[in-house]
Amino acid sequence: MSRIGLLVAVWMLVLTQIWAQESEPAAIAPEEIDIEVGVQKIDVAGITQDLRVVSFEALSIGRETKYMIILPDGYDESEDRYPVIYLLHGFSQNYTVWPMMGVANYLDTYDDMIIVMPDVGNSWYINWAESDGDELNNWEDFIIYDLVHNVDQSFRTYAGREGRAISGLSMGGYGAMVLGLRHPEMFCSIASHSGALGYARNAREALESGAEPMRSVAPAPDDNPKDSNVPEFIAISGFTRQHERYPNGAAFLTVDDCNQYDPFFLIQKIPQKLLPHIYLDCGLDDGLLNVSQEFAMQMMQQSLPFTYGQSPGEHRPSYWGREVAQSLGVQYSVIKRNVQFMLQKEAQESQQELEPATGAAPQDTAGHEGHDHSSDKVRQVIIE
Repeated sequence: MSRIGLLVAVWMLVLTQIWAQESEPAAIAPEEIDIEVGVQKIDVAGITQDLRVVSFEALSIGRETKYMIILPDGYDESEDRYPVIYLLHGFSQNYTVWPMMGVANYLDTYDDMIIVMPDVGNSWYINWAESDGDELNNWEDFIIYDLVHNVDQSFRTYAGREGRAISGLSMGGYGAMVLGLRHPEMFCSIASHSGALGYARNAREALESGAEPMRSVAPAPDDNPKDSNVPEFIAISGFTRQHERYPNGAAFLTVDDCNQYDPFFLIQKIPQKLLPHIYLDCGLDDGLLNVSQEFAMQMMQQSLPFTYGQSPGEHRPSYWGREVAQSLGVQYSVIKRNVQFMLQKEAQESQQELEPATGAAPQDTAGHEGHDHSSDKVRQVIIE
């Protein structure tokens, strides 16, 4: 059940006070349950697109959460479906960071696409191996099941792999890469800006050297004004101040735990025909440049198709705000080709259902350029 909130005017100055800078980086879907969804339109100075804040109860993490969504112009007046790109924030940031970095400026070019920006705190987008107290830190499940399902149920999307891409920066770049590689059936394209791609690998190396599993403990509350001046419609109850946004527990307990969330490990295990399109970039003055180059080199050694870029820039919003224009363009093109192929295939199948049986074998479309995904060859990643 949706509740459309009243139009609220918000100045960009307010948003820029909310975790604008990122700190240095250190299955079976649930059954259908009716979840109440709150949708509130907001006006932000400098953003002309249809920007909304959506609140809903996420079962995988046991709390109400929120995400921002940018809808195409004329969405309410049309009946069209749209592809979706999920943008993941970095460590110490929140779900408002992408609009602050100007992602909306590029959407006049890509005006038939939905952008979704979720919030995961400082969780690294994984299901934690161990959580303290009564915390539920199933953040991978939150993105893959709760969030994607909520978006597909609440908005008119292409609810399939062909119409979805995922991207992120730093911690979010790691999250996008891991989620895309662990769930290649969900996304046709995955992208990482300045991704902290060595997070799980570093944890595995520590365990192999005999270290105890690293535990996360929330810091003591502080009086940071950025935490106390958050508008109510943006704030997430119990999850707004920085000390509330750290999971308490252990991300990894064993070497196998680390391997399951290590993109260097995962990329070796996925058959190429199932692999989503991959986009990767990093700034030349970024401390994470080496790990991005290592990952690109591994993909080259495996003869995998991917897009890579490196250009001047540090681990800062100025770099991400600039380079997201590149990844949006690439991922938009990949999505559009895949959606077009999906629609052509659906039309062909509908036509075959209308035609009387003639005994002739159906026309084979498997030769279309791309990667087979499912056994019936309905899903493919169309790269060229």
